[in-house]
Amino acid sequence: MKSHNSIFILIIISLLFIASCTEDVPQYVSYPVYSWTNTDATGGNWKPILLSSNEQIAIPDPTDVSSAEYKTELAALKATTAAVTASQKASVEYWSNNPIIRWNEISRQLSAKYNLAPAPNADGSYPAPSSATPDKYPLFPFAHPPYSCRAFAYLATAQFDALIACWHYKYKFNRPEPGVTDASIAQLFPKSNLPSYPSDGAVIAAVSRDILSAMFPLEKDFLAKKADECINAFLWSGANVQSDIDAGKTLGAEVAKVFLARAKTDGMGAAQTPKAISDSLKTLAQNTFGWSWSNLETPPRPVGITPYFGKVKTWAVTNIVDVRPPAPPKPGSAEFNAAADELKQRLDNITEDQRKIANFWSDGLGTYTPPGHWNRFACNELIQYKLNPLRSARTLAYLNMAEMDAGIACWDAKYYYHYPRPIQTIPGFKTILGTPNFPSYTSGHSTFSAAAADVLSHFFPSENGLFNAYAREAAESRSYGGIHYRFDIEAGLDTGKKVAVYVVNLAKADGGE
Repeated sequence: MKSHNSIFILIIISLLFIASCTEDVPQYVSYPVYSWTNTDATGGNWKPILLSSNEQIAIPDPTDVSSAEYKTELAALKATTAAVTASQKASVEYWSNNPIIRWNEISRQLSAKYNLAPAPNADGSYPAPSSATPDKYPLFPFAHPPYSCRAFAYLATAQFDALIACWHYKYKFNRPEPGVTDASIAQLFPKSNLPSYPSDGAVIAAVSRDILSAMFPLEKDFLAKKADECINAFLWSGANVQSDIDAGKTLGAEVAKVFLARAKTDGMGAAQTPKAISDSLKTLAQNTFGWSWSNLETPPRPVGITPYFGKVKTWAVTNIVDVRPPAPPKPGSAEFNAAADELKQRLDNITEDQRKIANFWSDGLGTYTPPGHWNRFACNELIQYKLNPLRSARTLAYLNMAEMDAGIACWDAKYYYHYPRPIQTIPGFKTILGTPNFPSYTSGHSTFSAAAADVLSHFFPSENGLFNAYAREAAESRSYGGIHYRFDIEAGLDTGKKVAVYVVNLAKADGGE
């Protein structure tokens, strides 16, 4: 793959390191419908993540293009494309011939919308969101980093498996694009020479709708509308006849069921523990290490965010203890004092540029969290390199498996060591950002970012320097904000890199290299 030119890289790095001042918020990205670099004709032979085979989900054989039934479909499509309105053309351009990018954007928007911590009740207690009553305050879900990275992972992996199966059937049946059979059919997407049955657009729409509806149940109507828009774009564009669409919808919906079955048993339901379990973890750390983290909010929250997220089922890491970092230094030790002095010096002498970096990477409430930040970067690369939907899904699947496994590894360390935050150990210390409601060691930003940078560098090796610059800045931003000690940051970076090795090894073995 070709690299960005050096001027572009310098501009991006300077924007991030020097001039960034806007906190991460949902964004609509405008980009032209593009011709894919290649179609990955052998992609149907790649190894799926969960499906046992590329034909685990059956779809009916398509009718022959010479049949009367197909000719009727072709005539209907021709009439549809001849009457496309300006608003329908705009919809085609919005969804493009790679709707993977748009669905990722939608998932980030939903993550930001639901990333709201419940406020305390009048008596000082805190209500908790419930999946059983998602419309009752506080609304379900609270899309904090563990929840968001999991939602992104299930979306991306399900899309990937669904498209592997889709590509398999496309080349098995080899039904040509409608415009090949009838050249008079107007086609708004660039000709891809990709077989049309089943419709990849419909596969993506159906699997994305169903995964995200499970993760964000109050958005089912919105997601159904977006799926219909996505599917219609493939009709209005002339890319697919109705039977292509119908088969794609079936395939996508059935693949979603496989992934949602895993989600029901992955342990996330027990991640937000009762107070008794949370207190037991604190007591164990105090007895084992001589320290523990305490929530310093007023009123204090009785339980931190997802104490058992470290026990949730991983995608690639075989044993989470294998990537657990060594114990952090004891408060009051020479290593601790050096890290505390660094934080005090930084906060006493923080520059405007450092403050901007801290704000840019804060990824707090109302944003789509650090994993969402990295998904945005990844989508920029998918557009830059003009990847097809299957290869785009592959990139995002491994990125988000790494992000979820990194989050699990980070939370394992957080609640195993239960290390206090700087505001708890340094007298009179104040941050320039709010302090997260979970223990300090290790840094989530550092762990997420190192894992993401290494995985994306595998797929886009020419951008290695850029991704590593992002990761280092994300990590350092937590020191600028007064959120993390130096050892939190370095241990997080190391853990993220270890997680990435597991994920990249999976990618190397799936047949898509």
